[in-house]
Amino acid sequence: MRKKLRNFTYLNNLFRQFVKDLSTSDFIVTNQVNLDKIPTKLETDESKKEKKKALKKVGKKLSKLQNTMYAHNRYGVLVCLQGMDTSGKDSLIREVFSKFNPRGVVVHSFKSPSRKELQHDYLWRHYVALPEKGKYSIFNRSHYENLLVTRVNPRYVLLENIPGIKKEEDIPDDFWEKRFNQIRNFEEHITQNGIIVFKFFLHMSKEEQRLRLLRRLEKKDKHWKFAPEDLSERELWKQYQSYYQEAINKTSMPFAPWYIIPADDKPTARYVVAKIIYEKMVQYKNITEPQADENLLKNIDKYKEILSKE
Repeated sequence: MRKKLRNFTYLNNLFRQFVKDLSTSDFIVTNQVNLDKIPTKLETDESKKEKKKALKKVGKKLSKLQNTMYAHNRYGVLVCLQGMDTSGKDSLIREVFSKFNPRGVVVHSFKSPSRKELQHDYLWRHYVALPEKGKYSIFNRSHYENLLVTRVNPRYVLLENIPGIKKEEDIPDDFWEKRFNQIRNFEEHITQNGIIVFKFFLHMSKEEQRLRLLRRLEKKDKHWKFAPEDLSERELWKQYQSYYQEAINKTSMPFAPWYIIPADDKPTARYVVAKIIYEKMVQYKNITEPQADENLLKNIDKYKEILSKE
C-alpha cells in the first residue's frame, strides 16, 4: 500500500533551517496530489549566498559519486525535468551539474520532433538518448511532453502517422490511458536494466511566470528567450496544470517516482533537486570503484621503479 504524501504546507515552517531538516520524503509523490494545494515557494531565512554555498557543497559530493559510478560502469542515471516555460530548467541544469566531469553527463533538450523522429514511435527519440552505463542523461523536457503538449494540442498526434488516426476525431477515448501505461512500462523496463530514474516537476506559480516573462522583455540579453507563443501557451495554464497533475498521479511509481519541487525561488529549487539526487544515490551501496587487478597490485612497485628511472 502506497504511503500518503506528506502535507507540503508544513514545509514553510520546517524549511527555515532547510540545510539541516530537508528530507527526500518531503517532496516525493507517493499518493494522489492536488497541485493547487502544494506551495510553489518555500519561505527560508537563508540568503541567496548561503543557498548557493549549500548547493556547491552537495554538488561536489554528487560529482564524486558520479566519478565512482563511471568507474563502476553498471548503472546509468536519468534525470527528467518538467515544468512550465520559465520554471528554471536550464539554469538548474547549469548550477546543479556544474561540478560534474563533462564526460559523465549529457543534456538532451527535447523540442518538436524532427522528420526522422516522427518516422519512429514517440518514445524512440527518448530511448536512444538514455544514459550509457556510468553516465547521467538530463532530459530538459522529456517523454512526458507526449502526455502534455500533444494532449493540449492533439493535432500534433496526427504528425505521428499512427494507423487509424487521420484526424483528431479518430483519437480513441482510451488513447491517453494507453500512453500512461506505455510510459509506466517504459520506465519499469529501463529501471530493471540499470537506469536510476529521477523525475522532477518544477512547480511554479502563474504570477511568478508573469514576472519572469516580463524580465525577459526588459533585459536585452534575455530577449532571445521570449516568443509570442509564450503568451498563447500561458492562456492554457489551467489545462496544462490539470494534465501535469494527472500525469504525475498516474506515473509516480516506486521504481520511478515524481518529486514536486516548489520553484518560485530558483536557488532553493536547485538545492532541493541536488540533495534529493544525492540522498538517493548514496543508498546504492553496491556502486563502488572496481578493485585493481591482483597481478597489477603485485607488480606495482616494479612499475613505479620503471617509470621513476625514465
